[in-house]
Amino acid sequence: MFAKRTNWDLRPNRLSEALAAHRAAGKPLLDLTVSNPTECGFEYDSAAILDALSNPAALSYEPNPRGLELARHAVAGYYADRGEHVSVDDIFLTTSTSEAYSYVFRTLCDPGDELLIPSPSYPLFDFLADIQDVSLVRYPLLYDHGWQIDFHSLERAITPRTRGVIVVNPNNPTGNFVKSAEMAKLNEICSARELAIVADEVFLDFSLGEDRAASFAANRGAPTFTLSGLSKICGLPQMKAAWLIVSGPQTWKSQALARLEVIADTYLSVNAPVQLAIPKFLEQRHAFQQQVTSRIRRSLAELDRQLATQKAVSRLKVEGGWCAVLRVPATRSDEDLAIELLTTHGVSVHPGHFYGFPPKGHLVAALLAHETKFSTGVARLIAFLDEPR
Repeated sequence: MFAKRTNWDLRPNRLSEALAAHRAAGKPLLDLTVSNPTECGFEYDSAAILDALSNPAALSYEPNPRGLELARHAVAGYYADRGEHVSVDDIFLTTSTSEAYSYVFRTLCDPGDELLIPSPSYPLFDFLADIQDVSLVRYPLLYDHGWQIDFHSLERAITPRTRGVIVVNPNNPTGNFVKSAEMAKLNEICSARELAIVADEVFLDFSLGEDRAASFAANRGAPTFTLSGLSKICGLPQMKAAWLIVSGPQTWKSQALARLEVIADTYLSVNAPVQLAIPKFLEQRHAFQQQVTSRIRRSLAELDRQLATQKAVSRLKVEGGWCAVLRVPATRSDEDLAIELLTTHGVSVHPGHFYGFPPKGHLVAALLAHETKFSTGVARLIAFLDEPR
């Protein structure tokens, strides 16, 4: 009686079971997977946030498929601050980037059509695609003193059913930004083959370099959808506000906007109080981002300090985002390593294969944990991997 698209294996994996048992037993946990900013001790202007949600205008209903113009102006202003011109008419507000993905998938794909996605990358894509009856085809990111797109493999992966290429800028968990030369190559490939670029930029503001990373939001070289939102930019995942921006050749863009308007008008999903609060929320992003970037830099410095004392573990280069990828001895599966690290040392990390790495040789740690917990967790991880096996 159920649809085939939801026929997932819903059994918890071994690591989830071990983590649940660890917590049920009341054992101490050093969580190096934490990514919820509201649980990481960052300071928020609580009064301003709550005040922004009490706008009397929320008592009036103004259904607009793209979202309230006031909120879209604030989003356009966010990009203007970054030096990118985005028209308010090219912006659709959504409750999340996941919802924005569903709009894009429905706009581009018939059932069984394909989208290319990077590997390694975030595992949520598989569920988003299944729900929309879209097939995913992976193209590899190569590592050589830094990450880069394997364009040869990407082009070979294109079939008559390919409708677009997803890029995550910066990628999660590898933390690499799309470089200007890579953006130009993507434009060339997608324009020539009538494919869309789908750019996920939720971590765009969290660069560890001196230069500000470029956005796809004003890209004109190929049909482009750009996704972002308050969850990461402002550290407010609970507010459920994101956006989708359409750019590219004018004829294509006009058709895409018209089709998206029908989809958005069908749902009208973003609530009025949050839309009205978006300008205030975006005004506060700088204080939050400074706290996060400062902590990430300190976490990486502490990680490098401890790694310098041993030779078993190294970290891969990271340019932005909230994670670090660790290269560890490939003596057994990374899931086995993560489970034993949890059960014997009380430290939680993600196995690399959760993100599409090979089943041996990589662990992924988030960089948001409080400095003391992060330092202790890293020390225990290194001590664990130094133990003879």
